[in-house]
Amino acid sequence: MSGLAGDLMRRVGFYALAAWAALTLNFFLPRLMPGDPASAIFAKFQGTLDPSALDAMRTAFGVSDAPLWSQYATYLGNTARGELGTSLVYFPAPVSEVIGTGLLWTVFLAGLSLVLAFLVGSVLGALAAWRRGGVLDRIAPPLLALIGAFPYFWLAMVAVWGLGFQLGWFPVRHAYDVNLSPAWSLEFAGSLLRHAVLPAGTMVVASLGGWLLTMRNTMVGVLDTDAIGYARARGLPPSRIFWHYAVRNAMLPSLTSFGMAIGFVLSGALLTEIVFGYPGQGYLLLQAVRGQDYPLLQGLFLTISLAVLVANFGVDILTLLLDPRTRR
Repeated sequence: MSGLAGDLMRRVGFYALAAWAALTLNFFLPRLMPGDPASAIFAKFQGTLDPSALDAMRTAFGVSDAPLWSQYATYLGNTARGELGTSLVYFPAPVSEVIGTGLLWTVFLAGLSLVLAFLVGSVLGALAAWRRGGVLDRIAPPLLALIGAFPYFWLAMVAVWGLGFQLGWFPVRHAYDVNLSPAWSLEFAGSLLRHAVLPAGTMVVASLGGWLLTMRNTMVGVLDTDAIGYARARGLPPSRIFWHYAVRNAMLPSLTSFGMAIGFVLSGALLTEIVFGYPGQGYLLLQAVRGQDYPLLQGLFLTISLAVLVANFGVDILTLLLDPRTRR
């Protein structure tokens, strides 16, 4: 137990240092860019604003003439309180509020797609390896690998054209009907699910082959181990061997990849959200770049960086608990 506790403390220290590095880079990188948010807004008005308004805008957007170390200390304090500044594109909304709104849509869409692709792909890969040489093993891996090789935006546009415009089965824009307001109702939930079918479905189809091949290849190696042969020699039921011995041991690489993918979920499915006009983190990132919204860009990068660190930390802890060989 002491070895496990030591490993945990070492990992906590490493990820705390990595989080501090992400915070520091997030502070300095925007300040290395020429100009500042207030100057960008001031330039758009082409001299029609009073110059005194520039100082007021600098104050509003957290731009200061104080020494850099003082600005850095203020930035760390504000970040600890969740104060990330004011968005330019969505002025006067706070950055934390804008990110929080987009985060909900991203977690719903990208998170749902990731979970579905992981579960379906892993089960199909395990079954393909269990019945090696069968119909599923001969058809599913090459077919899904071929589909996954197509550019994702091409699959999305084909789905929009075929299932949206031609057949009219699903809506092709936004996250819900424009005549509805978000509410806890069956009507809104139904609209939400209808609008999510095409973007979530194309994301699942595009990534299904990777999860299937990962699980299948690992499962093939596990099935050739002495542990599986011993379990069969003991006369254990095939279903028990499949789930408790084969799948359980083959899941570790897939769980590691799944944990890392969770961290990148918060970056948003950029192409998906652009094609379908879905109001998630990726769409916010595009709007921030277009509008030179430095506070929003800084907040988005910070959110994504911390999400990746938290996800990797969770994967490390899970690996330590599931595989004693990784402990010192």
